[in-house]
Amino acid sequence: MEETWKAVDEYFEEKLKTTDDTMDHILKETDDAGMRQIEVSKAHGKMLYLMAKMVDAKSILEIGTLGGFSTVWLARALPEDGRMATIEADPNHAEVARRNIASAALAAPVDVIEGQALDRLPKLMERGYSRFDLIFIDADKENNVEYLKWALKFSNKGSVIIVDNVVRQGRIIDDTEEKAIPYIRQMFDMLEHDGRIESTAIQTVGQKGYDGFLMGVVK
Repeated sequence: MEETWKAVDEYFEEKLKTTDDTMDHILKETDDAGMRQIEVSKAHGKMLYLMAKMVDAKSILEIGTLGGFSTVWLARALPEDGRMATIEADPNHAEVARRNIASAALAAPVDVIEGQALDRLPKLMERGYSRFDLIFIDADKENNVEYLKWALKFSNKGSVIIVDNVVRQGRIIDDTEEKAIPYIRQMFDMLEHDGRIESTAIQTVGQKGYDGFLMGVVK
């Protein structure tokens, strides 16, 4: 079955242009740097771009940069007067991401912020950020609840919040020893009772296996 998933992704890649030379270069640079291949899939990357286009995003926040693959997809949707901040805890990852972002010749500036996200998020206003039209959370799962709280603080009415890796091959509903699962469940518990955001979660299959993402719109 997984081979079929991969083949379907390859079909979409050919027909729908879910990659290009720039994005392939970023993936190669990330791999050459010895980083884990845990970035979003090519189709997911383009989906992020399209979502940002749909909401006419002028400002984007990403928590978890890795090598900058999803960063560049998101930033491509911004107009010249747009702005993006992306936070990365690992300084080596941040440096690779900066190089990849520079190679992409983007219209809008991207601010790669090094450090632990929970340390950097409270200081975003000092950098001139106040609200974001789209926020993408793809970092350590243990802090998803705190990241979501910060995302809501930085949102306007109509802002989109996306959280990656919420299905974990179905382990979200299983008895499992995976340490991330209780924290992801805490996030869903929060969403069950938080009236500030309307949300759903989608299961996905493909080149990256079986997982999924959460998407919400702030009321």
